[in-house]
Amino acid sequence: MSLLAKKTVVSVDLLCSRCRMKVMRLISKIEGINSIVLDPAKSTVTVIGEADPVCIIKQVRKFRRSAQITSIGPPKEEKRDEKKDAIPSLPKTCQRCDNLSYELYLHV
Repeated sequence: MSLLAKKTVVSVDLLCSRCRMKVMRLISKIEGINSIVLDPAKSTVTVIGEADPVCIIKQVRKFRRSAQITSIGPPKEEKRDEKKDAIPSLPKTCQRCDNLSYELYLHV
């Protein structure tokens, strides 16, 4: 891990699997990212890398205007148990995503 790498935690609504995919795609376009961890239970996205936190929040706000930076700091090596955390089941789409795709359909 680089000395310039930092851990940025962003609070964003992850209401459905489509929301998670969209946020992941937006953040993955930024250069200098080593890892992205989505936590739908806490509604947070943790980004580790050399990317500027301002660029990260700008990308996420393209999809969810309510996104906020929760913390910025040095990355810590976290010990994880061998068993994976249970991922809560999320609906395939939420009302926000359905409305967005319907509006896009009308404007095309």
